[in-house]
Amino acid sequence: MTQNVQSRTRLNNGIDMPWMGLGVFKVEEGIELVEAVKAAVKHGYRSIDTAAVYANETSVGQGIREALAETGLKREDLFITSKVWNADLGYESTLAAYETSLKKLGLDYLDLYLIHWPVAGKYKDAWRALEKLYKDGRVKAIGVSNFQVHHLEDLMKDAEIIPVVNQVEFHPLLNQKELRDFTKKHNIQLEAWSPLMQGELLGHPLLKEIADKYGKSIAQVILRWDLQHGVITIPKSTKENRIVENASLFDFELSPEDMDRIDSLNEDRRVGPDPDNFDF
Repeated sequence: MTQNVQSRTRLNNGIDMPWMGLGVFKVEEGIELVEAVKAAVKHGYRSIDTAAVYANETSVGQGIREALAETGLKREDLFITSKVWNADLGYESTLAAYETSLKKLGLDYLDLYLIHWPVAGKYKDAWRALEKLYKDGRVKAIGVSNFQVHHLEDLMKDAEIIPVVNQVEFHPLLNQKELRDFTKKHNIQLEAWSPLMQGELLGHPLLKEIADKYGKSIAQVILRWDLQHGVITIPKSTKENRIVENASLFDFELSPEDMDRIDSLNEDRRVGPDPDNFDF
């Protein structure tokens, strides 16, 4: 299993992706975000996850450039993800959206490009565009976000390339067992957004009891639970001390009993939109 914040997992196309990354959802353009990206890279993070709709790709790109300059790392040492937004889902419009994201980020390529939401009737055209970007060598890997089992089955009926990643809401109250089983079977890597349920779980009594037992924070216990389930995790934070704390997951292991206790918290409860019922 993962040894440190730079440990990677091999995706189904042979590319290696870090188990742990920095999420930047709801962080606005500006110096706070630039500094958060730099802090993450300085403290060993190699994966940064953004999206067109976050409207912060410019600051993420600036943070990446400054971090590379300060650390002496190379672009290929980092793993950068962005996502095509719903309004741009379509063959030509997805190709154009990719170029726009690259321009804002100031990068020549992305490591991973995802379809952000499974908009009915649109995601297959967008997927063809992602396949073209991949075949043309413009992106290292392609995947999806917020796809349920039936979305994946539908996409894979016509797809030439199987998604490498499915990034979904995943936390102890939404442990996505059916989806985990399906993605494992098809060698699609599951990735968690909102792993801490946007902070809602940080006062949970059972999680607190387990955290105290290991001498860890609740956040660290949840993120460790992600990793032990084989799920990539990208907690969001702009505070350097929290960025460091979130990555301190590799000096302890949850027992099978404690994994089961956390699993038992599942309520199929979402903090984000339902992928079967969203209107944006």
